Amino acid sequence: MNKGTVWTVVGVIAAIAIAWILVNILFSVLAVIFKLLVVAVVAVIVFFLLRAAFARGDSAS
Repeated sequence: MNKGTVWTVVGVIAAIAIAWILVNILFSVLAVIFKLLVVAVVAVIVFFLLRAAFARGDSAS
């Protein structure tokens, strides 16, 4: 193997390693964003359910 081939192989391995790290970071960020969206939707649903339950309780007494 000549010097150029060795550097090509090293470059490919480095590119794969960097891409792997970047994809892991991207998926971690996307997971956090998705989790926040789900929490926000559930919080809105629970808020309206609680508001309806308290409103019903106030009008009955």
